[in-house]
Formats: sequence, C-alpha cells, structure tokens
Amino acid sequence: MPSLKDLKNRIGSVKNTRKITKAMQMVAAAKLRRAQEAAEAARPYAERMSAVMGSLAAGVGKSESAPKLLVGNGKDQVHLLVVMTAERGLCGGFNSTIVRLARSRANELLAAGKTVKILTVGKKGREQLRRDLGAHFVGHVDLSEVKRVGYGNAQSIARDILARFEAGECDVVTLFFNRFQSVISQIPTAQQVIPAVFEGAGASAQYDYEPGEEAILADLLPRGVATQVFTALLENGASEQGARMSAMDNATRNAGDMINKLTIQYNRSRQAAITKELIEIISGAEAL
Repeated sequence: MPSLKDLKNRIGSVKNTRKITKAMQMVAAAKLRRAQEAAEAARPYAERMSAVMGSLAAGVGKSESAPKLLVGNGKDQVHLLVVMTAERGLCGGFNSTIVRLARSRANELLAAGKTVKILTVGKKGREQLRRDLGAHFVGHVDLSEVKRVGYGNAQSIARDILARFEAGECDVVTLFFNRFQSVISQIPTAQQVIPAVFEGAGASAQYDYEPGEEAILADLLPRGVATQVFTALLENGASEQGARMSAMDNATRNAGDMINKLTIQYNRSRQAAITKELIEIISGAEAL
C-alpha cells in the first residue's frame, strides 16, 4: 500500500497534468474556430468549381481529345495514395482513422494485383504506415514548420502529384483525409482526384464555349487538383483541432476523476494512520 507521501506526490502530479491538458484544450478551441471558419469558407468555392468542371466534363465525354486528367491514361495499374495526417499527436483517433482507411485501401489494391505508391503529408501518418507499408513510400511532405496552411502549400503538393502522373509514375491518385463535421465527429474520406471524378456531374443546359471545352478543362483541371488538395488540408486542420479539443477535454475529466479517487484513498490512509496512533497511545496509557 502506498505511503501518505507517495499519495500526496501523485495527487500533485495529476493536478499538474490536468493544468496542462486544460491549457491544451483552450489552445485547441481557439485554433479550432479559425480552422473551422477557413474550412467552411472554402467549401462553396470548391463545390462550385467541381460543378462547373462536371458540367464541362459531361459535354466532353470520353472523346480522344479529352485531357488525361479527366479520362486518365487508359490504365489503372499503379495507384498513388496521398495520406494526409497531422504533424503532432495528442488528438485522439484523428490520425488512426485516416491511416486505417488508407491501409485498408492499400491492402485491397495489393490483393487485386495492383501497384501501390504512398505519398505522406504529415509525420504521424508516415510513422504509423512505415512498419507494414514502408516499402511503398515514394515521398513525404513536411508541414511541421508551417504555422498556417495556405494555398501555396497545396500548390506545391499538387505540382508533385501532377509531375508524377505526367511522368507515368502513377495512373490513379486518391487523397485520404478527415472531413470536418463537428468537434466530436470527423469523417475519414477517400477522394479520387486523378482521373477527375465529379459527383452529380451533368449539364442542365447546353452552352457554347470559347475556347472549346477541352481547352478550358485542360486549364482548369490542374487548378482543380490544387483546390481539392487545399480543401483537404483545411478540412484536416479543422478536424485535427476538433479531435485534440475533444481528447484534451476527456483527459482533463479523467484527471479530475483520478484526483478524486486518490484524495479519497489519501484521506482514508491518513485516517487509518491517526486511528492506529491513537490506539497505540491509549494502549500504552492503560499499560501504565
């Protein structure tokens, strides 16, 4: 049984830990507001751009002159998985859910005889995937020095992806990230960016374009890839702070419960020691 001094030291240690988790929760709450506003502000633009390109793609169809970013290169043998996770931990299951989805997709593709290549964005995903899929790594993007993710970061990642596709290193590119829904809910998402996939694509009316639809798409599709990467980064940023805020809140609550239990144990041990001492004094007095 621990001594009174040990219990007192442990209570003090847990109280210090609770102060740290409470401070981290407050910092995450402040960052979450900015990240959530940025993610929600980017959604209308990304959705509208996707709708415009979907309308153009419906007009182009599968013609031979269609851009490769739209119809692909005619193969689906080599898959590039872009796994986007956080640079830091202490955010609950945020990183694990993305890694679990990416690992599941990679195993499915390998079982089907496909070639898998993995480009990691964020240190935590790379650490978790290194053990069983490290042989498939082809690159890493370090954002640990970036205080606030901007469109320039997304453009550099998009240029890397496009260069690999144009060089014939991959046939299909898929992004893996968490889509922000609420503080306690983030949705693991796999989004194919090459060949481009547009949900609900279809033109409600016929338009004449100048220049032609193929030329417009050839210019818009690379921008579309950068926009999708940027949207994924923003969604990930909001999801990370929401998950960290929730995890630190749980940790603070658990620390409070532990302090209460240790305090009860400390008081009981102290009372038992006092009672024992009184019994010894009374017994000594009676002996006299």
